[in-house]
Amino acid sequence: MAGRIIFLNGTSSAGKTTLAIALQEVLREPWLHMALDQFRDGLPARYRGLNAPVGSEGERGLNVVPVGGVTEVRFGETGKQILKGMRRAIASMAAAGNNVIIDDIILEPAFLDDYLRVFAPHQVYFVGVQCPADVISEREAMRPGRFPGTAIGHLEICHAHGCYDIEVDTSRLSPLECAQVVAGHVEREQPVAFRELIGRAGGSSQQ
Repeated sequence: MAGRIIFLNGTSSAGKTTLAIALQEVLREPWLHMALDQFRDGLPARYRGLNAPVGSEGERGLNVVPVGGVTEVRFGETGKQILKGMRRAIASMAAAGNNVIIDDIILEPAFLDDYLRVFAPHQVYFVGVQCPADVISEREAMRPGRFPGTAIGHLEICHAHGCYDIEVDTSRLSPLECAQVVAGHVEREQPVAFRELIGRAGGSSQQ
């Protein structure tokens, strides 16, 4: 029997990782936490660029680029290949019977399209992890190694699809309270958001 998937999508510093850990404590069955950061950190350091020039290894991997007062996270060809593998690795874990909590950011529409294709056979609860811009900026400023404006830079794009099974606001509820809300929904309801998003695409995401 395939495992279920809880997909936490939100900006950097929105509280996804903290929520994932709280969910692991609240949910009755074991759930494996698989995060974008784990795969990013698996890259060689030279492929994690900071305003790396075009054609460099940093630009081809994951490049952090200041643009007009915000900071963009850009994935080059190597970075996108890693993300493609990450999605299929998560799907394989679920297919093998493991429940998985995904901690990721939809930074490009194509990333969501690929999730829809790969996860079409699976039971996915799509969770919007929301947090106001001022709060995520404050959190970001207190986190070592974070670049100012990163969270603001992808606040709109990551939620642009506008379709979730459930949303939580981490500025209003504690991590435990958010986890209880999500866990309660998972225990009582069937997921519908991914099916709706696939339907919007006319079924093309399954092909």
